[in-house]
Amino acid sequence: MANFFSSRDSCPGVKNILLLDSEGKRVAVKYYSDEWPTNSAKLAFEKSLFTKTLKSNARVEAEITMFDNNIVIYKFVQDLHFYVTGGDEDNELILASVLQGFFDAVALLLRNTVDKREALENLDLIYLCLDEIVDQGMILETDASVIAGKVAIQSLDAGAPLSEQTISQALATARDHLARTLLK
Repeated sequence: MANFFSSRDSCPGVKNILLLDSEGKRVAVKYYSDEWPTNSAKLAFEKSLFTKTLKSNARVEAEITMFDNNIVIYKFVQDLHFYVTGGDEDNELILASVLQGFFDAVALLLRNTVDKREALENLDLIYLCLDEIVDQGMILETDASVIAGKVAIQSLDAGAPLSEQTISQALATARDHLARTLLK
């Protein structure tokens, strides 16, 4: 009985999470499986997946497809394409909740301006989101507000000197300071 839950096969996992632009180029990607051992294999997978899903209408709700013996859940928003890949035995609803949690957390952190330019400017936040959602293929969290809250705590320390902040953090600090001065 003690070994019942010790197997990684007993819980659904994620093989990769991809965030591609409208041309199929990488914005942010994380692979958790050795199924694609080289960078060229990963790029080939991304290109063929993008080509297959390009004509679909996944702008309103997420779509599900089987691709290379994997379940892929995907959604398009503005010029960004969000993908979550799991094994063919994994539960589609759980993978869909991972995708929705990732998308909603990104939307919260980017203040509902989900486009390529904003995503690139806040790439550190997007990678922190990925780290909060999945660790080594195991799903940790799917609630967007919890994910965004953890990322916000990790990423923005307003008390830190400007020299130790990233550019986006420094700009946010400056913007907040300017808003406070103008409102006085």
